[in-house]
Amino acid sequence: MDFQHRAGGKTGGGGVASASESNRDRRERLRQLALETINLSKDPYFMKNHLGTYECKLCLTLHNNEGSYLAHTQGKKHQSNLARRAARENQQLTDSVQPIKPHYEVRKFIKIGRPGYKVTKQRDPDTKQQSLLFQIDYPEISDNIVPKHRFMSGFEQHVEAPDRRWQYLLFAAEPYETIAFKIPSREVDKSEGKFWTSYNIETKQFFLQFAFKLESNKYSSDHSSSARSYGPAPPGPPRG
Repeated sequence: MDFQHRAGGKTGGGGVASASESNRDRRERLRQLALETINLSKDPYFMKNHLGTYECKLCLTLHNNEGSYLAHTQGKKHQSNLARRAARENQQLTDSVQPIKPHYEVRKFIKIGRPGYKVTKQRDPDTKQQSLLFQIDYPEISDNIVPKHRFMSGFEQHVEAPDRRWQYLLFAAEPYETIAFKIPSREVDKSEGKFWTSYNIETKQFFLQFAFKLESNKYSSDHSSSARSYGPAPPGPPRG
């Protein structure tokens, strides 16, 4: 046989394998590898039919022998079907598992009326800020209960007609009824020393103090920003 003019061939060596021969050799290597690593008795998709051939229940393919089936399990089609099936099972498991809702014990109290209170108006002599000091008395407050408070806009409540000029300050502590104070709808200064709360466990009194921000500061800042937005001031009248 003449090897001299055969493409890629040389004297003393075998001829260049064709594409079909390369594929056959690759499948044989995969089959040998699968025989060493896979136990067919534990494969849920391996089935022998009444004709003596083998089937892949996942891909619905027929195989003449075990080696052919094992080579198929290492192929792209079988691996892709395995990945899709695993993703579908995970999705079904996620959909079937319902999140556990946290259980909170609702404590019920019998309301005993409104607490006593005292409101003091104050004015800082240095900053000229107006402030309010609230003292709420809870002599019959329940054990392990700390009074709470919050600010509410006029549009959140449904007792009076909404008015943007007013807001409400609420105090709550069981078993007393929640009380609210109607205060001007001005910005509260929550900087250090201007806003504080305190609860005296021995006297069972709750204190809250806050100061309103100065309206003049807001006006001056708005005025300066508007002046910047409209450019420099117009020149003065000409001198004679």
